[in-house]
Amino acid sequence: MFRTAAVALFLASAPFAASAQTAPAGMHGHDHHHADFASERMHVRIDGAAGPGVRDIILIPGLSSSPEVWQGTVDYLGAGWRVHRVHIQGFAGAPVKGNAEGPVAAPVAEEIARYITEQGLEKPAVVGHSMGGTIGLMLAARHPDAVGRLMVVDMVPFMGAMFAPPGASADAVAAVAYQVHAGMSAAPDEQYRAMAAASVSGMINTEAARPAILEDTAASDRRVSTNAYRELIVTDLRPELARITAPTEVVYVKFNDPRMTPQITDGIYQASYATLPGVRLKRIDDAAHFIFIDQPQAFHSALDSFLAE
Repeated sequence: MFRTAAVALFLASAPFAASAQTAPAGMHGHDHHHADFASERMHVRIDGAAGPGVRDIILIPGLSSSPEVWQGTVDYLGAGWRVHRVHIQGFAGAPVKGNAEGPVAAPVAEEIARYITEQGLEKPAVVGHSMGGTIGLMLAARHPDAVGRLMVVDMVPFMGAMFAPPGASADAVAAVAYQVHAGMSAAPDEQYRAMAAASVSGMINTEAARPAILEDTAASDRRVSTNAYRELIVTDLRPELARITAPTEVVYVKFNDPRMTPQITDGIYQASYATLPGVRLKRIDDAAHFIFIDQPQAFHSALDSFLAE
């Protein structure tokens, strides 16, 4: 029973990312190339070219996601930006490579820091969705001189707080994470996929984009996804937030729970980011977890304002 419940909990609350987009099918042949960067943890595709006045921005997708999730944002940014889209190994059809065992987010954050240095990027803007937001926070806190600006999309710095009573010990949260991981790992594949399909409607309101979410989830390595999710539950970045010096904005939606009002959600985000000086919090309504797909105009407006400062 617990294994089934654990998988249900994961699928109901997990911020599955995907290659969903509002652009018509067949628009994947954009002018991009892969960066000359050797890594066992990730690879990077680049849209645009360096030049006078061109700024760099790094886009990090979430759990089980493809870089295609950002296509609408890439199209919107247009000229004046060189876009670096991270693809984590093991997600959305990418070979597993170095992500076969253990943590995923923290090693990827270190690789992005190395990427910034080796590619000679000068304080790029960084935008991360869901797990990508966690990676962005890790990057900005542990390498504060590397990041120019940071936007976190629908992610709190300690997801484990959602899995245990207030004030629960780190050991208690770790035990829950272990149980959730065990349940996810043991579930039959058919059951795992069926529960994932059933949970999609709560994470995105744009029906046309839902099939692509399932496709990327199905194409992701289950070990990598489950290990990454366990890591997200036990990772508490709140003590590290004060190290972040880059201007930071967090955009989010109301928690997908009828008991969670917008005001309660606002309070949770305010408390969660209380130790990050100068953080800006912006709630976008009438959207689910994939804000940039459900409300692209509102998201791009927030992104414009943030990048222009």
